[in-house]
Amino acid sequence: MKIGGKHIRSVWLEPDGWAVGIIDQTLLPHRFATLRLESLDDAAHAIRSMQTRGAPLIGAVAAFGMALATHEDASDEGLERAYTTLLATRPTAINLKWALDEMMAVVRNRPREDRVVAAYARAQAIADEDAEMSKAIGRHGLKLIEAIHVGKKLGEPVNILTHCNAGWLATVDHGTATAPIYAAHDRGIPVHVWVDETRPRNQGAALTAFELGQHGVPHTLIPDNTGGHLMQHQMVDLAIVGADRVTAQGDACNKIGTYLKALAARDNGVPFYVAMPSSTIDFTVRDGVAEIPIEQRGPEEVSHMSGLTSDGRIETISVVPEGTPVANYGFDVTPARLVTGLITERGVLTPTRAAIAAAFPERVDAKRKVS
Repeated sequence: MKIGGKHIRSVWLEPDGWAVGIIDQTLLPHRFATLRLESLDDAAHAIRSMQTRGAPLIGAVAAFGMALATHEDASDEGLERAYTTLLATRPTAINLKWALDEMMAVVRNRPREDRVVAAYARAQAIADEDAEMSKAIGRHGLKLIEAIHVGKKLGEPVNILTHCNAGWLATVDHGTATAPIYAAHDRGIPVHVWVDETRPRNQGAALTAFELGQHGVPHTLIPDNTGGHLMQHQMVDLAIVGADRVTAQGDACNKIGTYLKALAARDNGVPFYVAMPSSTIDFTVRDGVAEIPIEQRGPEEVSHMSGLTSDGRIETISVVPEGTPVANYGFDVTPARLVTGLITERGVLTPTRAAIAAAFPERVDAKRKVS
């Protein structure tokens, strides 16, 4: 997608052919800077600290992290250490484990001298595949927006609510929840996006608003608790969110607060869609609420906020009384019964076990073989 009118991906190989480049998302929206990753530890730190984030992008960066690890140490012991290190960085997003398993399958049984080339080739392929899946998600989701647009008055925008950042900054390119929005905007369909600020890390305010603005998509930032009010007053035509893990039966785990938006959408008859690539589906999990591990992050994300001062400095301040206990659950699970449809690279699916399995039979077969 675009930064300053120039196309850029969220992860790339540097010109030297072995180091990896990413955008430092912790500095956005006030400062745009890139980082050069040269080691396994660099990649692990980037994921853990959320310099790079978003389930599909975490998978791609982890794949490149495995490639960097083979560049350092291509032994069996080195591969196992890299796998274990990267897997521990973020426990909720299933794309991470999927990408690491893909990398191990490619390099494990090769001679050591062939592992580096194979690892870089597969990591690049994973990144390219993610970009293509996001583009396909955009095509399929576009049809939903087009259908609503047909029923609108001439020139009246389709109002879309999203939560957290499921844009191109969360993927290699295009995004998941935002891919249909970009596709509609580029097609000339008037759209307007209600952007949840998404406390506590403000990914909506810092990232979604940033990238929509860079692409020229009309949008309005709202406090997290505003969505229900907008839906009650017919100011939201549909909601589209991303996901960090989707179960075999269609339960969707996403940024904390998503479940509440789904409840409000159901109560007000607003279609609620989850957009994600097939790498986000976890066929080993049946009940998302009971089985998906929910990451609990540090209290400082809630107790402190960072922002740009009037004199151009980025400062962090405390916003709670000293000593106040903080609970910081990073995600929640929206049951399939509240999801209108899953927007995937193979179409819009009913959130049921049968529909998901029929769309991705090779994933189901792979699970059976492992089992």
